Amino acid sequence: MKDPVDTLTPMGVMVLALLRESDMHPYEMVRLLRARHDDRLLTITNGTLYHTVSRLQKAGLLDEVGIDRDGNRPERTTYTLTDAGRCAVIAWVQRELPRIDRPTDFRIALAEAHNLERDEVIALLGERRVALADDHAVHRDGLARARSKGVPAQVLVEIERQEVLLEAELRWLDSLLSRLDTDSIPWGPSAFTDSDRYLAQRKVAQQ
Repeated sequence: MKDPVDTLTPMGVMVLALLRESDMHPYEMVRLLRARHDDRLLTITNGTLYHTVSRLQKAGLLDEVGIDRDGNRPERTTYTLTDAGRCAVIAWVQRELPRIDRPTDFRIALAEAHNLERDEVIALLGERRVALADDHAVHRDGLARARSKGVPAQVLVEIERQEVLLEAELRWLDSLLSRLDTDSIPWGPSAFTDSDRYLAQRKVAQQ
């Protein structure tokens, strides 16, 4: 049998991460994801999200806890996270955070990294830094060799761009690791202090 983590999509991870906060119905999930501008990370449509919820339920990662009807509105099924779903989110983030070959998945993992303990995030991002540094060195040294051989600049522009982006990410990552290591950045569920804003956001999404 396949490991549930291997079948998770980025959308699936985001749904399960929402349910770590509280039980909710898919309509609320869509509205919360859009209110938080998570649609900058991936395309969010009602159809895709409902299909994702169905797949997650079949995989045993979430389960129904009730069906509500409010006035003339359609019935809304509320879902809760199962223990398997809770473990799957953690395992997926642990797997994707150090990887450098799947940039879209990494962005989702980074957005959900607060579900892990600070020390574990530092360790996983440290692994990522090693891989990024190696990749940066390959691009930097390859670019230098190409220029020394007189390779036309016009065919090197993509390599130039990638080398600059890798260098910039290394600087950003060093800054983040420093802030995490010195506890200058709050971390974990207990660090969310803006509860009034969160509750107001949830209330709007539930309407």
